[in-house]
Amino acid sequence: MSQAPTDLSADSVAATRQSNTLNDPHLLWMLSPVMPLLPVAAIALYLWSGSVWLLALPLLMGYLILPIVDLLVGEDHSNVDSAKLDQLQEDPYFRYLTYLAIPSHFITLLALAWFVGTQPQTWLTFTIAAITAGGYSGLAINTAHELGHKDTKLERLLARIVLALPGYGHFCIEHNAGHHRDVATPEDVASSRMGESFYRFILREIPGTVKRGWEAEKKRLQRRNNALWSWHNEILQSYAISAALYVGLIAAFGAIMLPFLLINCVWAYLQLSSANYIEHYGLLREKNSDGRYEWCKPHHSWNANSIFSNLALFQLERHSDHHANPTRRYQSLRNFHGAPQLPTGYFGMYLVAYIPQLWYKVMDQRLLAVPHIAGDLDKVNIDPARRKSIYKRYAPEQR
Repeated sequence: MSQAPTDLSADSVAATRQSNTLNDPHLLWMLSPVMPLLPVAAIALYLWSGSVWLLALPLLMGYLILPIVDLLVGEDHSNVDSAKLDQLQEDPYFRYLTYLAIPSHFITLLALAWFVGTQPQTWLTFTIAAITAGGYSGLAINTAHELGHKDTKLERLLARIVLALPGYGHFCIEHNAGHHRDVATPEDVASSRMGESFYRFILREIPGTVKRGWEAEKKRLQRRNNALWSWHNEILQSYAISAALYVGLIAAFGAIMLPFLLINCVWAYLQLSSANYIEHYGLLREKNSDGRYEWCKPHHSWNANSIFSNLALFQLERHSDHHANPTRRYQSLRNFHGAPQLPTGYFGMYLVAYIPQLWYKVMDQRLLAVPHIAGDLDKVNIDPARRKSIYKRYAPEQR
């Protein structure tokens, strides 16, 4: 079932304009297309200084510096004035930033491949470079996410092109036709369940999204009387770019590209899975009397208003509005009063998610405190394998 655009009333939106950094056409928004170039600077600093710490700076940025900056800089809960929302939505400045991010992603992967393929390597420098490539190819998936939701042929084409970097060409068709249809239901492989660890989730999510993406593309092509194995297949278009890119890198830099590209792809997939895991944990859409799920609403996604990481991620963290209004551009996404809120930005929550017991301690009570759930486990998307233990712990009277 497709999702209808959803808007909350003006009274339910935190409408104070204040000095809203996130909604101003400000140079700070350049962080999203510029941040992917950080590994290029790190390579230059390493070659100049020989310091492995400087080579690892992009990883330190994602896994240490950004979580700290999010906590120090804080959050912005304000929204653009309703009267200016349409004007902001159509401002081309923000669209051009997504275009600018694409060459940034390609430059970074090519620079890291050059570094690995031409410079003396230790196991440590190789590992740092390969994981860095994967982490920043994960950022490329985020750029493709923003582009792939739009209704212009150019933006959808650009999404397929940038998805070639991590070899994840099935993402857009799966995400739009699968995840947005099934989100916050037991049927969605990309919505994590209460009690499900990140590591169990990825075993379900990664193969499940590949399968669902191909099924969705097959149906799309059948509606147009096109063959699955043809150039009309948008997944194959992106995979073909990946193949050309990878073959070119192997030809240019040798067999060392094989483990480098493998790590690049796997780590990028894990970054996407990290985002998917935290975005809908335990949230559940109710079924209507006809057996269909209700329309997706802002309270079916976890939201975050961390200023810095939103600037770095094309405001992906305002996920509640994104799922309620999927075609809305990133600069126009709003905060909704009452939507489930993560305790910090995505980069910090990734670290929490990687330690299951810490994740449960931080998130389970927060999940049960969501207003529309109010402790009722029947309104929670629960991992079937943990259902009995969760009911016994949190609501023995509901068993």
